[in-house]
Amino acid sequence: MCNGQVAYSTLEALPMGWVGEIVDEELVASPRLAPGEARAAFMLGVELGERLDARRGGSGRWCFLRAPELHLGRDVLVPDLAGWRRDRLAELSCLHEPFLTLAPDWVCEVLSPSTAALDRTRKLPAYARAGVSHVWLVDPAAHTLEVFQRVKRGWLLVASYEGEAIVRSDPFPSLSLELLSLWSS
Repeated sequence: MCNGQVAYSTLEALPMGWVGEIVDEELVASPRLAPGEARAAFMLGVELGERLDARRGGSGRWCFLRAPELHLGRDVLVPDLAGWRRDRLAELSCLHEPFLTLAPDWVCEVLSPSTAALDRTRKLPAYARAGVSHVWLVDPAAHTLEVFQRVKRGWLLVASYEGEAIVRSDPFPSLSLELLSLWSS
């Protein structure tokens, strides 16, 4: 630590297979997603990308990234998926940097036994501080999706889905997403 802050070099020194983040000036290391969790994140990214990202034939209103490194104030966060409205990307000076400083409009965290508490109790407040508008929490083990919207005092749970439900929720209200596609192998 340097002056009460975690040095970025501590993230770079983590062993392979670990994701390092700095949350509330504390280093947090988590194992990468297990295959079932990684599959759910991948499938959600495919579904959203094909319908909303111009490069995949979608409407072109969104740009999605898998596990981007976000430098949001003093926090360094790595969500499983993140999306920016295309009109806000003009604010980015360069997409070739190893990290982004523009807060996403939407983030998705795929919960695992080792990250669920971190995602809910520490990363959600960090995303709110940074101005993220919507967060989805996907739990592959429980087959659930929770949709949160940022309000003045934090997060409001606006919808929850389970099993084979069809998801129609902000920030993608025109999209009908079959949850079953996330759980199927």
